[in-house]
Amino acid sequence: MIELIEQSAVLQGFIDKWLAVQPQQRIALAFVDGRRYPGHVALAALEQELLGAAYGIREPQVAAAKLNWWAEELAGAAASGGRHPLSQVLFDDERAHAIASELWLAPVIAAMAQLEQGTAADFTAQIAAAMPLHGALAALETAWWYGASASAERAARVAVLNHLLHALLRLDADAERDRLPLPMARLARHGLDRTQLRSASTARQQAIQAQLDDLLDSWRVSTTLSGPLSVFRSLESRHASRLARRAVRSGDALATLQAGQPRTGLSTTLQAWQAARAWQRQRP
Repeated sequence: MIELIEQSAVLQGFIDKWLAVQPQQRIALAFVDGRRYPGHVALAALEQELLGAAYGIREPQVAAAKLNWWAEELAGAAASGGRHPLSQVLFDDERAHAIASELWLAPVIAAMAQLEQGTAADFTAQIAAAMPLHGALAALETAWWYGASASAERAARVAVLNHLLHALLRLDADAERDRLPLPMARLARHGLDRTQLRSASTARQQAIQAQLDDLLDSWRVSTTLSGPLSVFRSLESRHASRLARRAVRSGDALATLQAGQPRTGLSTTLQAWQAARAWQRQRP
């Protein structure tokens, strides 16, 4: 009994890490009950673990070591049941065994491949650079929620856009990193260098607004793409695109992004309910 309680506490710790990044998902959990759908929640927490290793660890060698551990874990979990609390929950579900092993490994391989990526040349190149990792996560998630035949095209695009917006709100903090949230062409057009990204200015404001315009255009295009979204992906994307619209109209776009927006209230609950209804209609 004590071991079960300890395991549950460890698992909840990983879920809490995911919710710390996406607190609005607490509302989604009212519609995706973790007791009935533990694997759906565990998969979201696993995605956060992989993204944390890919982007949150500043030393590439340390990040590579963690990702390599995950590659070994996911490669063997179907046979062993897994060592990590998240993979144990996932591979206790028959849908995990119905998903090809390549789909489980693809996000980890993509994450390792992009560890030392530099700043993209332009917005189109940013999308292309982020697609292998976030597209692989979207493909895995779509297969879990909707089956192997479901298209992950739309999920992949919004996963990339969510990532690029999250990277943008860390612009000043990440100004010294090799991979900047603004592409080189945008920096050049507005006459910005790394040191100038840390301080508010007209040029920085204009560059951020231009980036937000491109993101919002891409969000509009994403609605025409094929494939369903998980409840969590749908709520994340609606939350992020709404924040981007608020920021692009504000006098200090970065401050607006960093302040975020309320994650509770009727509108968020309604969005989560609508996403859950769509999921229930489309799931196999």
